[in-house]
Amino acid sequence: MAGFVLGGMAACGAVTFTNPWEVVKTRLQLQGELVRSGTLAAEAKPYHNSFQALGLVFKGEGVRGIQRGLGAAYVYQVCLNGSRLGFYDPIRNIILNVTGSEGVSARVASGALAGMAGALLGSPLYLVKTRMQSFSPVFATIGHQHHYSSTWSALSSIWKLEGVRGLYRGCDAAMARAGVGSAVQLPTYDYSKRFLKARFNMVEGTSLHFAASMICGFLVCCAMNPFDVISTRMYNQKVDPVTRVGVLYKNPVDCLVKMVQTEGVGGLYKGFAAHYLRIGPHTMLMFVFYEQLKTAYKKHFD
Repeated sequence: MAGFVLGGMAACGAVTFTNPWEVVKTRLQLQGELVRSGTLAAEAKPYHNSFQALGLVFKGEGVRGIQRGLGAAYVYQVCLNGSRLGFYDPIRNIILNVTGSEGVSARVASGALAGMAGALLGSPLYLVKTRMQSFSPVFATIGHQHHYSSTWSALSSIWKLEGVRGLYRGCDAAMARAGVGSAVQLPTYDYSKRFLKARFNMVEGTSLHFAASMICGFLVCCAMNPFDVISTRMYNQKVDPVTRVGVLYKNPVDCLVKMVQTEGVGGLYKGFAAHYLRIGPHTMLMFVFYEQLKTAYKKHFD
């Protein structure tokens, strides 16, 4: 429980600073959806790169625009990263007790299972966050536009129109995304710290946590970006009000196939720079906050 609470608090602190890049990433991943590369008209592609897109969102929508979905992101971060950071060590200890091994495979399995549990728990909030971040009063052609006044109204509206199935739409894609991300993130963070200590004689502290997080964040981004794009599109697609199914994709595999056929493999890495600009600092801030919170917790309760 302590790990869950501390992990959630650390992630909320981090997402406060990185949410603008999440908005940009979402818009870039939806821009040119199922359109062949090079055939988009200029007006249909307003976002040219991550920094230009951030400036454009801020200019047209202000602070509210670059922080869209922050409320849902807070609750999602508690669910996802509370589970990932809180359950990682207990799951790893169970695997160690059962198998007697604490190698790479045990760490990868522990990270994946913890991440999938968090994604399942927080899926409705990730759905709302994605839909709120894709909404633009300036460029209405970027993905399907879902307009919600608040996180609660979004959850209520989705429940009424789409039912429980609607709230968990795209959950399978999100679990794959979180499983891959956690399988890479948590073990590589551990190993990055060990490497930096051994190779550069770094000691425990903010500098070590920062360096390990930036290495870890890049590796996570490389592994997770295709799953991230698929999740974004599964969550944001328009839903038929009668059948209550998505009008573009049947499931994550269908989404993957259609994307590659239409947009090429490059479509799976849309928004990569914005993703790293978000996940690199987010990973760094989250682990720095987490390490500090753990230290404070141990001083008071151990």
